[in-house]
Amino acid sequence: MSQPEARGPLEGSPANLLPVVGALAGPAEGAPPASGAAGPQLPRVAVAESTSGGRTPSGNLESVLPKVALRPPTTAASAMSVPKTAVRRAASGGAATGGASAASSAALPPLLDVAEWARQAPAWLTSAILHILALLLLALVLVSQQPSRPFVLQLDPRDSGEALQPGDLDLPLEISETLLEANDLETAEALEIDASEMLAATEITRTSPIAWEKEASASPVRVALSGREEGMREALLKAYGGTGNTQESVIEALRWLARNQDRRSGLWSLTGPYQDGANGPENPDAATAMALLAFQGAGYTPAGNENEPFTAITRRGWTALLKRQESDGRFFQEGAAHDRLYTHAMGAIAICELYGMTEDSAYREPASRAIRYCVDSQAPEGGWRYTPGVDSDTSVTGWFVMALQSAQMAGLEVPSETLSRVSGYLDLVARDGGSRYAYVPSQTAKLSMSAEGLLCRQYLGWKHGDQRLQRGADLLVASLPSWDADARDVYYWYYAAQVCHHMEGRHWRTWNATMRRLLPEHQVRAGRERGSWDPQGDRWGGRGGRLFVTCLSTYMLEVYYRHLPIYRLDLLAR
Repeated sequence: MSQPEARGPLEGSPANLLPVVGALAGPAEGAPPASGAAGPQLPRVAVAESTSGGRTPSGNLESVLPKVALRPPTTAASAMSVPKTAVRRAASGGAATGGASAASSAALPPLLDVAEWARQAPAWLTSAILHILALLLLALVLVSQQPSRPFVLQLDPRDSGEALQPGDLDLPLEISETLLEANDLETAEALEIDASEMLAATEITRTSPIAWEKEASASPVRVALSGREEGMREALLKAYGGTGNTQESVIEALRWLARNQDRRSGLWSLTGPYQDGANGPENPDAATAMALLAFQGAGYTPAGNENEPFTAITRRGWTALLKRQESDGRFFQEGAAHDRLYTHAMGAIAICELYGMTEDSAYREPASRAIRYCVDSQAPEGGWRYTPGVDSDTSVTGWFVMALQSAQMAGLEVPSETLSRVSGYLDLVARDGGSRYAYVPSQTAKLSMSAEGLLCRQYLGWKHGDQRLQRGADLLVASLPSWDADARDVYYWYYAAQVCHHMEGRHWRTWNATMRRLLPEHQVRAGRERGSWDPQGDRWGGRGGRLFVTCLSTYMLEVYYRHLPIYRLDLLAR
């Protein structure tokens, strides 16, 4: 920024002032008046001799130049004389002759002496000028940096229905201005990389837009949860096609969950106090585990920053849930008999994630007990169902596989025999050579069970190029999410989104192009239930209710960073 040119007391350069000074002083003694001078005649100013031989103004000079402040010297010693140089006369326009007499007869105040002015200026004025200059310099620095503004979301206590603590509900959310927009998916550089090309690469840094190599010294399984960390979360959100809308939907969903936590008990409910709760029995353990998984999926835990509103929410939730865990490790207490092992698997996933994310030793023991219960309750054929150690189905088994994988991600030991037996059960329900899966061995394949079975296969070691996996993923992208009547199946979408995300390439591009538009578009945006998803019309909406549908929808929109893609972890293992 250029500064305006400094002006002296006469608002002109010294060279421009000389004719005016000469005209005001008049011709030197004995010099004839100039002839033929053009322009108006300036009035003459009477001058009187000073006792020192100089001349001081005796007329009203300020009436001629009101902007000039002429101050006569108080003593002969302090009087300032005009430098002994020639003074140009305005009347004649020619060069004036210099000399002692001319200098003494034309003694005038100096045009400007900065050093003298600084010495005589009051201290407050000097300080004010210096502070102004400092502020201008600081402003220039700040403008040149142009920092991005944080996007701040506020939880409104007025619609919570309960007395919330002031200051608890302001959440600063950093959203990069370069997040992909809704129509940018096909041109996204990171998403144009086919997974087959990535697997053929020998250097991680050549195929990935993210600095994966910083984790090369850690176990590939253990870094699977690191995508939720600040910085990595934003990078993965951008790299895998997330948008400002998808992340805003996540935060709105978490706000809805925060409003519906019971502040006295710290638990959540499947049946209310919101609209369209589950039409089955109450199950606060399952509801609380699902809500905590939603917060943890976005990186929020009890160990978070105290200024973040969700830190207190998750702390209350975990304090309540851990009090309800039994000594043998199980999490279920209430609910229908066929929901109990679902409940335990959800609780086991949540506590293992919490330990893996925080590495707090206080969570290791409850996580280990929960996994021990998983191992001990496995049925002979290799899966899980409604009663510990009895019978298996693909739906319950899928949740237990995620619990075992979450334990490995946290660094906990899982018996290899347990995982091998799961693969044996999946073989019993596999159809079409392993690209589709049934609910139980006696039934035909279902789309939702195929998605869940394929995700289990991915975690249990099937390679990316396995043709059974490729065919199965092709079936999933042929049945994209739709909000049409009788087409909504949030349970299927939840598992299919994970399978396609791990596949990356064309499968993920196709799935994500629909999912990231559809879910934010149909999220409730106003009223008491804003931030949630309406369960009416969903295949499982009546049984699971609004909290169930909202949590699974939130997990889907967190998929960009919730777990690192499995086959990227393979690259780390190499």
